Amino acid sequence: MRTFFNGPLRIAVVACFILGWGLFVSGPGTSHAVPSVSDLSISDAVADQLRLDQVFFTDRIDIVTRDGVVTLSGRVDNLLARERTVRIAEQVKGVRAVFDTIEVVPPVLRTDSDIKKEVENALVQDPATDSYEIQVDVADNVVTLSGRVESWQERTLSGKVAKGVKGVRDLRNTIDVLYDINRSDYEIRQDVEQALRWDVLVDHALIDVGVENGMVTLSGIVGSLAERGRAATDAYVANVRGVDVEGLDVRLWARNDDLKGDKYKNLSDKAVRDAVADALLYDPRVASFKVTPEVTSGLVTLRGSVDNLKAKRAAARTARHTVGVIQVANRLKVRPEISPDDDILEDRIERAFSRDPVVDAFDITPDVQNGVADLYGTVDNYFEKAQAEDLAARINGIVAVRNHIAVTGVYNPYPYNPYLDDWYAEDLWEVYIPAMTLKADRTIKEDIENEFFWSPFVDGEDIEVSVMDGKATLTGTVDSWREFNSASENAFDGGAVVVYNQLTVL
Repeated sequence: MRTFFNGPLRIAVVACFILGWGLFVSGPGTSHAVPSVSDLSISDAVADQLRLDQVFFTDRIDIVTRDGVVTLSGRVDNLLARERTVRIAEQVKGVRAVFDTIEVVPPVLRTDSDIKKEVENALVQDPATDSYEIQVDVADNVVTLSGRVESWQERTLSGKVAKGVKGVRDLRNTIDVLYDINRSDYEIRQDVEQALRWDVLVDHALIDVGVENGMVTLSGIVGSLAERGRAATDAYVANVRGVDVEGLDVRLWARNDDLKGDKYKNLSDKAVRDAVADALLYDPRVASFKVTPEVTSGLVTLRGSVDNLKAKRAAARTARHTVGVIQVANRLKVRPEISPDDDILEDRIERAFSRDPVVDAFDITPDVQNGVADLYGTVDNYFEKAQAEDLAARINGIVAVRNHIAVTGVYNPYPYNPYLDDWYAEDLWEVYIPAMTLKADRTIKEDIENEFFWSPFVDGEDIEVSVMDGKATLTGTVDSWREFNSASENAFDGGAVVVYNQLTVL
């Protein structure tokens, strides 16, 4: 259950299953020794964040850090888990670079022909990639994609869909991006600067943008390795041929005011509305639909129609990542162009489950009536429950999903992480489960403060943490709604069963 009180004090009360921005956490008045940012402590912090993730068992991952450069080795059973491991490491304070030597070893070997068929089916059945001209080749369980698309975002999405097929050990994405218009370097630079300025996941003030013959160069300073990667993604606006981020150094932490500049100041509703509209044009799941954003005091209402449920949810997620957006009311209508029979939709959902490396291990049954899918079964954690719903939402013809899947494992809320997850959990379901902690209040407080310390996204020096009966209360000030939401999510990582977020956004 999630309840927000949007009054003058901007107080949020978040109970048990928090559905916001899961990153890390800390606070002032620390009652224990402040950790040092040594190579060993960085390795331990990366291991702690991997341990909190629900996707895989971290005992199989070895972590070595030298001069802030983290090397990851070991084994995972699918390609998306390997990439997720790297991205988690990139979000830890003090990490300057990550070398990935993790091996993907699927639990069951599949033939190249089976993998090729499943990747092709996944691309055809995904509502965003079904129209792309993509060829699939597989050798030794390594997938190669070729063909042509109209944007870098479409190219990236195609690769992500292919990586989500069980049995894929690696991916080579050779898809060409062919733009149908010509744009000057000046126009490209203006668009890149605006994309960085309005992305809530990047503090842009110390980033310089250069463009020559369609090649973008980003230089300057960012506050975390995760932001560096996000900045590179933002730079792929229309007609960009490549992006160079070698000159973009990770030297300050994202909480530093110099990195923010005027990012969160003087935001008019019109400016936020225009920024949301521009961001939606670069979302490959939304770009082909007419979505109209309305903005009133940071509250965004999305109106219009899309032809699939995943597009509706993707539009809300993109809007939430725009600076100045406090909350999103998603009033988009799902109007499929073709509505297959319910038994066909059930079969397509089951096939999507069977090729997914996470959901395939569980017995989940879809029941579709008039395009509305009810999901039944059991899984071990909330990530798996959310993954199943997301897979069903991608099927053309599904207009809504009701998720009745039971979680049988140890209670562990899954906080949404915008650097990792394609879905925003609040769009999926709201759930309240009474939870008890086995940790003492003092230990929870210390763990929350430790989480703050290792996060490059929350300034714990301005946050007070108090804990009673496992319930954490956060007071103080933050600079942005990103930091506000991050503090809530990471208090759960510290062991709180309920978080009362009374932080004031300046």
